[in-house]
Amino acid sequence: MRIEAEGILAVVERVGADFAKAVELIMACPSRVIITGIGKSGIIGQKIAATLNSTGTASFFLHPVEAMHGDLGLVDPSDVVLAISYSGRTAELTLLLESLKNRGNKIIAMTGDVDSPLAQAGDAVLDIGVPREACPLGLAPTASTTATLAMGDALAVVLLERKQFKESDFRRNHPGGSLGERLKVSVAEVMLTGEAIPRVARDTSLVDAIGVLNEKNLGAVLIMGDGETIAGILTDGDVRRLVSKHRDLGALSLAAVMTAAPKTIVPDLLAADAVSLMQRHEITVLAVTDKQGRLVGLLHLQYLLGKGEFRFLV
Repeated sequence: MRIEAEGILAVVERVGADFAKAVELIMACPSRVIITGIGKSGIIGQKIAATLNSTGTASFFLHPVEAMHGDLGLVDPSDVVLAISYSGRTAELTLLLESLKNRGNKIIAMTGDVDSPLAQAGDAVLDIGVPREACPLGLAPTASTTATLAMGDALAVVLLERKQFKESDFRRNHPGGSLGERLKVSVAEVMLTGEAIPRVARDTSLVDAIGVLNEKNLGAVLIMGDGETIAGILTDGDVRRLVSKHRDLGALSLAAVMTAAPKTIVPDLLAADAVSLMQRHEITVLAVTDKQGRLVGLLHLQYLLGKGEFRFLV
């Protein structure tokens, strides 16, 4: 692992003008990034293609041999080609590159030999050369494939930032899975309604409000104002802080200790938007209101994500 880490650090030192040029070639590309390579380089190329796709850069993997037997028809002259070969002398890839250059495709060469035929064919050259392989025989691609993967990830991340790819975009590209299924539904589909919502009138005593909070066991109780609007919220955390500071809770008014104007969300947004809002403000309960500010529901983080599946990023 140390040998592979050394390999990545060696590659980091050589990231420069050609990396920036590769980014610009992809940014200017009106179509897709075609990833190609054979053997271990091809397997790494497939992962790079998958990462680019999920982070907003359309791409697909093209096997060099299949390309020369008909799949070259998938490639448009406007596509940018990322060709991967550590030696830079892979015969099948060299043959494919001749055809791609004749079509007018821009080539980004990812190789460990900057003097190789692949590097010479590249419009930008990404040097992935490592001092040594982790394989004691120096034969099996190990540190070199790790460095190649890291270079591909670096490209994907820089492109993500340049394209201002957002969390909402990432969610749209990852709708699958149990968590994804929960987060792509609307707030209206997962919110609690009616009697399930812990709420009390503004003139309720603090002790009675705590009783409702305890009964509903959702970590908060909403304090209602006029016309179904929300005047404030009282949470478990608020009660703990009050108990630590005051001996007689009965002497305190609910209006004096509640948090006024709590965070809310409208029902037609996605559950994922609610989670983002909760994460940003480090809260677990979120009131749902209509456009007039009237209470229509309540969200709890546990019901959105399930126990143990979420932590705040601070």
